[in-house]
Amino acid sequence: MESRRVELGWMRLFAEIGKAGSLSAAAGVLGLTQPAVSYQIRRLEEQLGVSLLKRQHRGVELTPEGQRLLDVVARSVSEIDELARRFRSEADRPTIRLRTDFAFSSLWLIPRMHAFRTLYPDVDIQIVATQRTEKGRSDDGDVAVVFGRRSEFDRGAVLLLPEKVAPVCTQGFLDRYGLLSTPDDLARARLIHLDTEEPSPWFDWRHYLAELGVRRDSQAGQGDLSFNTYSLVVQAAIGEQGVAIGWMGLVDSLLATGMLKTAGPALEAPDRGYWLLPPRARDAQSDLLAKWLMAEAGIA
Repeated sequence: MESRRVELGWMRLFAEIGKAGSLSAAAGVLGLTQPAVSYQIRRLEEQLGVSLLKRQHRGVELTPEGQRLLDVVARSVSEIDELARRFRSEADRPTIRLRTDFAFSSLWLIPRMHAFRTLYPDVDIQIVATQRTEKGRSDDGDVAVVFGRRSEFDRGAVLLLPEKVAPVCTQGFLDRYGLLSTPDDLARARLIHLDTEEPSPWFDWRHYLAELGVRRDSQAGQGDLSFNTYSLVVQAAIGEQGVAIGWMGLVDSLLATGMLKTAGPALEAPDRGYWLLPPRARDAQSDLLAKWLMAEAGIA
């Protein structure tokens, strides 16, 4: 490692000598003494076995061998300087990290990211998606979007997407299995479930049907599907495997394009949903992302 630093030092030293035409001028640029520069050039000439400079009364002149070396060294030093500038520029680029879950990131955030890139092309954003996100605010500058109840968050949290759900499936599923005209029809249909802990933090099929006053026969669940991520629930519904609970805000684009259709009444839980949690250590970049998320969610 030490010898590599010396070699790089010689390269810059020799490039400065070739540019300035003087040992003392090069020494001034590099913050060295003139004897130190002379000593390093002599060591370089000894290692290469050739004379690189002709000492003159005023300055120095490159020998043919010195000129050949300068042609290589000057180009290399220039490329190193340019690379160093790029490294510093990349290190100085603002980066924002957003913590959220798979469902929000894949179904709500990613389809909108082109708008963020258009508005802020020089800002890097890192999305950290997990199956379950912590409900506390971050101390390290991360912005978070977390599903939960109002009571679980402090006063700084902002409700981005209130929980509103409706059964969804494809037209092809309805064509094969018949219309789902009543809640009782839904209770008899093949359902797609999202695995969750009990009590469920969101609408699941049991709570949805209970809200409509419908009890599901124990035999009706044969053939149901369950997944541990909501993205897979949605993919199964698109694949005509059954009826899923659709979270408005997450499946809006699929409903708009006709890939999915609502197949029952909508229910709301106004105190639940996806909450925006700004970091405790706020800065200009986290505020920028928070304002953009709120604007995309239609919050003034």
